[in-house]
Amino acid sequence: MRVAAARYAIGMPPDFDAFAAHQRRLLGDAAAQGAQVAVLPEYLALELAATFDDSVRSNTRASLAAVQRYRDDWLTLFAGLARDTGMHIVAGSFLVDIGGGRYRNRSDLFSPDGGHAWQDKLQLTGFEKKTGVIEPGDTLKVFDLGGARAGIAICYDIEFPLLARTQWEAGARLLLVPSCTDTAAGATRVRVGCLARALENRCFVAQSVTAGEAPWTPILDVNTGSAGLFAPMDVGFPADGVLVETNDADVWAIADLDVDALEAARVDAQVDNDRDWVGQARPALVRAVLSSFDSPA
Repeated sequence: MRVAAARYAIGMPPDFDAFAAHQRRLLGDAAAQGAQVAVLPEYLALELAATFDDSVRSNTRASLAAVQRYRDDWLTLFAGLARDTGMHIVAGSFLVDIGGGRYRNRSDLFSPDGGHAWQDKLQLTGFEKKTGVIEPGDTLKVFDLGGARAGIAICYDIEFPLLARTQWEAGARLLLVPSCTDTAAGATRVRVGCLARALENRCFVAQSVTAGEAPWTPILDVNTGSAGLFAPMDVGFPADGVLVETNDADVWAIADLDVDALEAARVDAQVDNDRDWVGQARPALVRAVLSSFDSPA
C-alpha cells in the first residue's frame, strides 16, 4: 500500500472554488505518484476562513462559526476526489458544529467507493481548551482500507500510548496522523509520538503537517514540522524508524507500506514491544514501591 502524507503550505484562498481547485491539483499529484492513501493536515478547513473579511478571519470563534457554511461543499468535494483518484483520503480536519455553540475537531475519511467515516480528536490541547467552545470526541475507531486496517490519531492524540494501543488491539497496523504545530517543541512532540507509537505497537505511522505562515489567522498563523512515514526500529526497517520525511521543498512524503512484511518480520525481530506490552501489567509492576537504602556495612 502506497501512502502519501502532505506537508501542506497554508494559503489564502479567495473562495471555495479556489480552495477546491488546489485540493484537486494536490491530490491529483499524489495519485499520479501511485498513492492509495493520502493524508492532509489538521485544521485544513480553517484555511477557508480566508474567504471572509478580516473581522471574521482574525477571530477564532468567528472563524469556526463562519466555515460551517462550507461543510456540505467540503464533504462533496473530498468524496468526489476520493472517487476520482481511487484513493482513501484523510481530509485533514474540520471543526464541526455539534450544536449549542460547541465544535468537535473531526477528521473525515473518504473511500473510493463513496464511503465516508470520521474520527474526532479525543485529547484537547491547551489552545483548544482555551477557546471554550471545542470539546473532545467520545469514540475511538479503526477503519478497513483494503490493504490494511488503520486508525486516525489527530495531532495531540498520537502522544497518548493507550489510545494507539486500543486501535492496534482492534487490528490497526497503520496510524494516520493529521497534525498542526506552531513551535519546534510542538513539532518534536508529535514526531516523537509517531516514532514511539510505531515502536510500541510494531506498526506504521503517517504524519501530515501544516507549513508556512498565515498572519491573517490566529489559528494557522505559524506552522512547523515535516511530514513523514515511520516504521518500527527493527530488522528490515530503518534504524531510526524514518521511512521518508519531507524537506522544505517537498509537498508529499510517500512510501510503500507492506503490512504482511511487517508481520513476517517478527520472526527475526530484535524486540517484541507489541507482544511484550502485557508484561507491564504484571501484578508486581502495577504500583511502584518506595525502596529504602541498605544500611552501610
